[in-house]
Amino acid sequence: MSEGPAKPPPVSGVVICLNEADRIGRCLESLAFCDELVVVDSGSTDGTREVVRRHTERLIEQPFLGYVKQKNFALERAAHDWVICLDADEALSPELRDSLLAALARAGDDVAGYELDRVTHYLGVWHDHGEWYPDWQLRVFRRSRGHWAGMDPHDRVELDGRVERVSGRLLHWNYRSLSEHIQTTDRFSARMARSMHEAGVRFRLVDLLLRPLARFFKGYVLRQGFRMGMPGFVVSSATAYYVFMKYAKLWELEREARR
Repeated sequence: MSEGPAKPPPVSGVVICLNEADRIGRCLESLAFCDELVVVDSGSTDGTREVVRRHTERLIEQPFLGYVKQKNFALERAAHDWVICLDADEALSPELRDSLLAALARAGDDVAGYELDRVTHYLGVWHDHGEWYPDWQLRVFRRSRGHWAGMDPHDRVELDGRVERVSGRLLHWNYRSLSEHIQTTDRFSARMARSMHEAGVRFRLVDLLLRPLARFFKGYVLRQGFRMGMPGFVVSSATAYYVFMKYAKLWELEREARR
Protein backbone atom coordinates (compact mmCIF):
# COMPACT_ATOMS: atom_id res chain seq x y z
CA MET A 1 0.00 0.00 0.00
CA SER A 2 1.24 3.49 -0.80
CA GLU A 3 1.79 5.87 2.04
CA GLY A 4 -0.49 8.90 2.39
CA PRO A 5 0.73 12.47 2.10
CA ALA A 6 3.28 13.52 4.69
CA LYS A 7 1.93 15.37 7.69
CA PRO A 8 3.51 18.60 8.95
CA PRO A 9 5.22 18.49 12.36
CA PRO A 10 3.57 20.01 15.45
CA VAL A 11 3.71 23.81 15.30
CA SER A 12 3.40 26.53 17.94
CA GLY A 13 2.01 29.92 17.02
CA VAL A 14 3.68 32.68 19.08
CA VAL A 15 2.47 36.29 19.39
CA ILE A 16 3.39 39.22 21.66
CA CYS A 17 0.93 42.06 22.09
CA LEU A 18 -0.14 45.26 23.82
CA ASN A 19 -3.55 46.89 23.30
CA GLU A 20 -4.39 45.12 20.03
CA ALA A 21 -8.05 44.23 20.66
CA ASP A 22 -9.09 45.45 17.21
CA ARG A 23 -6.48 43.41 15.32
CA ILE A 24 -5.24 40.38 17.23
CA GLY A 25 -8.34 38.30 16.53
CA ARG A 26 -7.54 38.33 12.81
CA CYS A 27 -3.97 37.29 13.58
CA LEU A 28 -4.96 34.37 15.82
CA GLU A 29 -7.65 33.18 13.40
CA SER A 30 -4.97 32.83 10.72
CA LEU A 31 -2.97 30.66 13.14
CA ALA A 32 -5.89 28.43 14.10
CA PHE A 33 -4.27 25.41 12.42
CA CYS A 34 -1.34 25.52 14.88
CA ASP A 35 -1.16 22.83 17.55
CA GLU A 36 -0.94 25.54 20.21
CA LEU A 37 -1.11 29.33 20.42
CA VAL A 38 1.12 31.16 22.92
CA VAL A 39 0.31 34.84 23.48
CA VAL A 40 2.40 37.08 25.74
CA ASP A 41 0.65 40.28 26.74
CA SER A 42 2.51 43.20 28.33
CA GLY A 43 -0.34 44.92 30.13
CA SER A 44 -3.21 45.54 27.72
CA THR A 45 -6.12 47.64 28.98
CA ASP A 46 -8.37 47.64 25.88
CA GLY A 47 -9.90 44.16 25.92
CA THR A 48 -7.03 42.40 24.13
CA ARG A 49 -6.88 39.64 26.74
CA GLU A 50 -10.59 38.88 26.34
CA VAL A 51 -10.12 38.50 22.59
CA VAL A 52 -7.09 36.25 23.08
CA ARG A 53 -8.94 33.96 25.49
CA ARG A 54 -11.47 33.20 22.77
CA HIS A 55 -8.65 31.60 20.78
CA THR A 56 -6.28 30.09 23.35
CA GLU A 57 -5.76 29.42 27.05
CA ARG A 58 -2.01 30.05 26.74
CA LEU A 59 -2.14 33.74 27.66
CA ILE A 60 0.92 34.85 29.65
CA GLU A 61 1.33 38.22 31.35
CA GLN A 62 4.82 39.73 31.18
CA PRO A 63 5.83 43.41 31.55
CA PHE A 64 7.55 44.58 28.39
CA LEU A 65 11.24 43.66 28.30
CA GLY A 66 12.10 45.23 24.95
CA TYR A 67 11.26 43.68 21.59
CA VAL A 68 14.12 41.18 21.42
CA LYS A 69 13.85 39.97 25.03
CA GLN A 70 10.04 39.88 24.95
CA LYS A 71 10.01 37.74 21.81
CA ASN A 72 12.61 35.36 23.22
CA PHE A 73 10.57 35.14 26.44
CA ALA A 74 7.55 34.10 24.37
CA LEU A 75 9.63 31.71 22.28
CA GLU A 76 10.83 29.88 25.38
CA ARG A 77 7.21 29.20 26.42
CA ALA A 78 6.36 27.32 23.21
CA ALA A 79 5.99 23.55 23.47
CA HIS A 80 7.03 22.58 19.94
CA ASP A 81 10.26 22.99 18.02
CA TRP A 82 8.68 24.53 14.92
CA VAL A 83 7.23 27.98 15.64
CA ILE A 84 5.39 30.65 13.66
CA CYS A 85 6.07 34.07 15.19
CA LEU A 86 3.69 36.84 14.17
CA ASP A 87 3.00 40.35 15.41
CA ALA A 88 -0.56 41.11 16.47
CA ASP A 89 -1.03 43.35 13.41
CA GLU A 90 -0.15 40.53 10.97
CA ALA A 91 -2.02 37.53 9.56
CA LEU A 92 -1.25 34.65 7.23
CA SER A 93 -3.14 34.74 3.95
CA PRO A 94 -4.94 31.45 3.12
CA GLU A 95 -2.47 30.81 0.28
CA LEU A 96 0.48 31.33 2.60
CA ARG A 97 -1.04 29.04 5.24
CA ASP A 98 -1.50 26.23 2.71
CA SER A 99 1.94 26.56 1.14
CA LEU A 100 3.53 26.74 4.58
CA LEU A 101 1.84 23.54 5.75
CA ALA A 102 2.98 21.80 2.58
CA ALA A 103 6.55 23.05 3.06
CA LEU A 104 6.66 21.93 6.69
CA ALA A 105 5.40 18.48 5.72
CA ARG A 106 8.32 17.96 3.36
CA ALA A 107 10.99 19.86 5.32
CA GLY A 108 14.28 18.00 5.57
CA ASP A 109 16.63 18.17 8.55
CA ASP A 110 18.75 20.74 6.71
CA VAL A 111 15.87 23.25 6.57
CA ALA A 112 15.86 25.49 9.65
CA GLY A 113 13.31 28.14 8.69
CA TYR A 114 11.12 29.90 6.15
CA GLU A 115 10.92 33.51 5.00
CA LEU A 116 7.49 35.00 4.36
CA ASP A 117 6.59 37.64 1.77
CA ARG A 118 5.15 40.47 3.87
CA VAL A 119 3.04 43.21 2.29
CA THR A 120 1.70 46.17 4.28
CA HIS A 121 -1.70 47.87 4.06
CA TYR A 122 -1.56 51.57 4.93
CA LEU A 123 -3.45 54.71 3.90
CA GLY A 124 -5.89 52.63 1.88
CA VAL A 125 -3.44 50.70 -0.33
CA TRP A 126 -1.30 47.57 -0.25
CA HIS A 127 2.31 48.75 -0.56
CA ASP A 128 3.78 46.34 -3.11
CA HIS A 129 6.29 48.99 -4.25
CA GLY A 130 8.43 51.46 -2.35
CA GLU A 131 10.05 51.64 1.06
CA TRP A 132 8.17 48.67 2.51
CA TYR A 133 8.44 46.19 -0.34
CA PRO A 134 9.89 43.65 -0.91
CA ASP A 135 9.89 42.77 2.78
CA TRP A 136 10.80 39.11 3.33
CA GLN A 137 10.50 38.18 7.00
CA LEU A 138 11.95 35.09 8.71
CA ARG A 139 9.01 34.13 10.93
CA VAL A 140 8.86 30.32 10.79
CA PHE A 141 11.78 28.37 12.23
CA ARG A 142 13.04 25.64 14.54
CA ARG A 143 13.43 26.90 18.11
CA SER A 144 16.32 24.51 18.63
CA ARG A 145 18.30 26.32 15.92
CA GLY A 146 17.27 29.95 16.23
CA HIS A 147 16.48 32.89 18.49
CA TRP A 148 15.59 36.57 18.32
CA ALA A 149 18.46 39.06 18.16
CA GLY A 150 19.10 42.56 16.83
CA MET A 151 19.05 46.08 18.23
CA ASP A 152 15.76 47.29 19.75
CA PRO A 153 13.34 48.11 18.28
CA HIS A 154 14.55 46.32 15.12
CA ASP A 155 14.56 42.62 15.97
CA ARG A 156 15.59 39.78 13.70
CA VAL A 157 15.94 35.98 13.87
CA GLU A 158 19.41 34.47 13.96
CA LEU A 159 19.25 30.94 12.62
CA ASP A 160 21.66 28.03 12.16
CA GLY A 161 20.64 26.26 8.97
CA ARG A 162 19.14 26.68 5.54
CA VAL A 163 16.26 29.12 4.98
CA GLU A 164 13.70 28.70 2.21
CA ARG A 165 10.86 30.89 0.91
CA VAL A 166 7.21 29.96 0.45
CA SER A 167 4.48 31.40 -1.76
CA GLY A 168 1.61 33.48 -0.43
CA ARG A 169 1.68 36.70 1.54
CA LEU A 170 2.02 37.70 5.15
CA LEU A 171 -0.56 40.48 5.50
CA HIS A 172 0.43 43.44 7.65
CA TRP A 173 -1.64 46.36 8.98
CA ASN A 174 0.96 48.51 10.72
CA TYR A 175 -0.50 51.97 11.45
CA ARG A 176 -4.13 52.89 11.99
CA SER A 177 -3.55 56.56 11.08
CA LEU A 178 -0.92 59.15 10.25
CA SER A 179 -0.92 60.28 13.88
CA GLU A 180 -0.10 56.78 15.08
CA HIS A 181 2.62 56.56 12.43
CA ILE A 182 4.32 59.74 13.68
CA GLN A 183 3.96 58.71 17.34
CA THR A 184 5.54 55.33 16.59
CA THR A 185 8.32 57.02 14.62
CA ASP A 186 9.10 59.22 17.61
CA ARG A 187 9.12 56.25 19.98
CA PHE A 188 11.14 53.96 17.73
CA SER A 189 13.73 56.62 16.83
CA ALA A 190 14.30 57.24 20.55
CA ARG A 191 14.76 53.53 21.25
CA MET A 192 17.07 53.08 18.28
CA ALA A 193 19.18 56.09 19.29
CA ARG A 194 19.46 54.68 22.81
CA SER A 195 20.50 51.26 21.46
CA MET A 196 23.09 52.85 19.18
CA HIS A 197 24.44 54.98 22.03
CA GLU A 198 24.75 51.95 24.31
CA ALA A 199 26.51 50.03 21.52
CA GLY A 200 29.12 52.78 21.20
CA VAL A 201 27.94 54.26 17.89
CA ARG A 202 29.10 57.90 17.64
CA PHE A 203 27.15 60.75 16.12
CA ARG A 204 28.46 62.13 12.82
CA LEU A 205 27.01 65.19 11.11
CA VAL A 206 27.35 63.52 7.71
CA ASP A 207 24.92 60.81 8.85
CA LEU A 208 22.35 63.39 9.90
CA LEU A 209 22.66 65.28 6.61
CA LEU A 210 22.94 62.51 4.03
CA ARG A 211 21.31 59.35 5.37
CA PRO A 212 17.73 60.71 5.39
CA LEU A 213 18.09 61.90 1.78
CA ALA A 214 19.58 58.59 0.71
CA ARG A 215 16.77 56.69 2.42
CA PHE A 216 14.09 58.78 0.68
CA PHE A 217 15.76 58.26 -2.71
CA LYS A 218 15.99 54.53 -2.13
CA GLY A 219 12.33 54.11 -1.21
CA TYR A 220 10.69 56.63 -3.51
CA VAL A 221 12.85 56.27 -6.63
CA LEU A 222 14.83 53.01 -6.59
CA ARG A 223 12.02 50.96 -5.05
CA GLN A 224 9.42 52.90 -7.06
CA GLY A 225 7.43 54.26 -4.16
CA PHE A 226 6.14 56.90 -6.59
CA ARG A 227 3.93 54.19 -8.11
CA MET A 228 1.88 54.16 -4.89
CA GLY A 229 0.80 57.79 -5.33
CA MET A 230 0.47 59.98 -2.24
CA PRO A 231 0.68 57.00 0.20
CA GLY A 232 4.07 56.11 -1.30
CA PHE A 233 5.31 59.67 -0.92
CA VAL A 234 4.12 59.81 2.71
CA VAL A 235 5.84 56.53 3.59
CA SER A 236 9.14 57.52 1.97
CA SER A 237 9.04 60.94 3.66
CA ALA A 238 8.16 59.48 7.07
CA THR A 239 10.97 56.92 6.80
CA ALA A 240 13.48 59.66 5.96
CA TYR A 241 12.17 61.62 8.96
CA TYR A 242 12.71 58.53 11.16
CA VAL A 243 16.33 58.29 10.02
CA PHE A 244 16.86 62.01 10.66
CA MET A 245 15.38 61.81 14.17
CA LYS A 246 17.38 58.70 15.01
CA TYR A 247 20.66 60.51 14.45
CA ALA A 248 19.41 63.78 15.96
CA LYS A 249 18.49 61.90 19.14
CA LEU A 250 21.86 60.17 19.14
CA TRP A 251 23.45 63.63 19.09
CA GLU A 252 21.15 64.66 21.95
CA LEU A 253 22.18 61.64 24.03
CA GLU A 254 25.88 62.36 23.49
CA ARG A 255 25.31 66.01 24.44
CA GLU A 256 23.56 64.98 27.65
CA ALA A 257 26.31 62.47 28.46
CA ARG A 258 28.98 65.17 28.13
CA ARG A 259 27.07 67.38 30.54
